[in-house]
Amino acid sequence: MNFAIIGASGNVGRKTIEILEKSSLPFNKLFLVASSKSAGKKIKFRNENLVIENLENYDFSKAGITFFAAGSKIAKEWAIRAAKKTIVIDNSSYFRMQKDVPLVVPEVNSEDLKKHNNLISNPNCSTIQMVLTLKPLHDKYKIKRVIVSTYQAVSGAGKASMDELFDQTKNILEGKKIKPINFTKRIAFNLIPHIDDFGEDGYTKEELKMKNETKKILDPKINVSATCVRVPVKTGHSESINIEFERDYDLENVINILKKSSGCKVVDEHNDGGYITPFEAEGEHTTYISRIRKDNSNLKAINLWVVSDNLLKGAALNTVQIAECLIKKLKANL
Repeated sequence: MNFAIIGASGNVGRKTIEILEKSSLPFNKLFLVASSKSAGKKIKFRNENLVIENLENYDFSKAGITFFAAGSKIAKEWAIRAAKKTIVIDNSSYFRMQKDVPLVVPEVNSEDLKKHNNLISNPNCSTIQMVLTLKPLHDKYKIKRVIVSTYQAVSGAGKASMDELFDQTKNILEGKKIKPINFTKRIAFNLIPHIDDFGEDGYTKEELKMKNETKKILDPKINVSATCVRVPVKTGHSESINIEFERDYDLENVINILKKSSGCKVVDEHNDGGYITPFEAEGEHTTYISRIRKDNSNLKAINLWVVSDNLLKGAALNTVQIAECLIKKLKANL
């Protein structure tokens, strides 16, 4: 078994390399692939300097599993032809809502991997951490409605956006004028209630992704309303989630369910600092749940605060975990 990463030089590609570096997954070789701009550069992996290959000339049959971490444009052009020679796990939004492509969070719906035709889609980073939290609660109480507000780090928009936050912050502190480049408005010391393009109904594509992907992964009957906000945080997405169940619930039972939820950890002390912030979640594989409390305006609803590293569980880690599931299934069938 060999692995390959398309978009190896980007944020998610590099995180995938970091995860594979420490992973116990059995594979022989790792092929790094990117555009002509990065081709020829070297990245260290397990005491070797791996040379990045040019996507235009790369032979997809060299790897059994290929991680696509290069965005929708590259996925649209290359993933389908790649899937004829390798199992593709795509991190972009391009295939997510296609009926014949499984959209997978391993702790939530790994059984959907049975339906893959060499093409598997990784959900939106904000969706992943939310459905991790929703899944065990939906199994017990059946969720009727979810209202979520996200506070999304700039790393979700790529390295250039991260650099812009740093540059803007420095320039503001030095009294210089700011001209936004990758954002619609100033991001430093500010919030922007706008991620991705607007639709005719006033919702953005990011907000619709959360709604549609949650329905596909968990249950089409769940109603979801999202407001997605970009915040001046480097890494780590946060979410304020209001969950309405179909029936009454027991708060202590909800907390116990979440404590046992795979991939999650409850940190919810009712005192100063007794919760998790994106700074503390950075670099962690865990999705953290804090501020668990009853919605006093609705006896069937509950409020949560959920934080996760968007480049790890929200992207690279989830794709590697999908690969782990695939390999387990292959071994089981031998």
